[in-house]
Amino acid sequence: MRDDSLESYLQGTLPVKSHLMSQMEAYAKEHQVPIMEPLSMEFVKQLIRIKQPENILEIGTAIGYSALRMLEAAPSAHIVTIERDKNRYQDARSNIHKAQAENDVDVIFGDALEVTDLVEEKGPYDVLFIDAAKGQYQNFFTLYEKLVPKGGMIISDNVLFKGYVATTPGENSRMKKIGEKIRVYNDWLMKQPGFSTTIVPVGDGVAVSVKEDE
Repeated sequence: MRDDSLESYLQGTLPVKSHLMSQMEAYAKEHQVPIMEPLSMEFVKQLIRIKQPENILEIGTAIGYSALRMLEAAPSAHIVTIERDKNRYQDARSNIHKAQAENDVDVIFGDALEVTDLVEEKGPYDVLFIDAAKGQYQNFFTLYEKLVPKGGMIISDNVLFKGYVATTPGENSRMKKIGEKIRVYNDWLMKQPGFSTTIVPVGDGVAVSVKEDE
């Protein structure tokens, strides 16, 4: 999406991360755990700084990286985050403990499509952040947008999916098939009544949807 020299320049403008965040990035790289790209993470943090939400719902905890980075941007926020993989759930809890953020970040173990009652009890949420199974984005959005009040924000990561959203439909590689699913989601998202959505080509693509009057 950008040439390498511009990417390197932008990376060089990012603020220095804490030791724990650097450790988590190294762990994710070594163990092939998908976490947000640095530029898109910083963009989301800026949105969080502007919004200063009281409550954030994240779908897709992984090892807790993005939840802790969002907490950096809004230290008074409370974050509820959902993870269905047992090992990643345990890693996330360990990292949240290291960050001394147990009172600020509540990790729910389970499938986001199945733990709705528990999530609803802890809502509403000023920000909903979706970064989980790409084929389920529309279901996640539909299921949880009701917990986001007017003026709230829904952020969807990876919506350009390494450029595969712009490739020719019908080709058979796994990546292109996922890209097709994301493209369908993007088309659906841009037409949602009651939401104003912008797709920003930062990192792997971030969609920002603001809830308005229908």
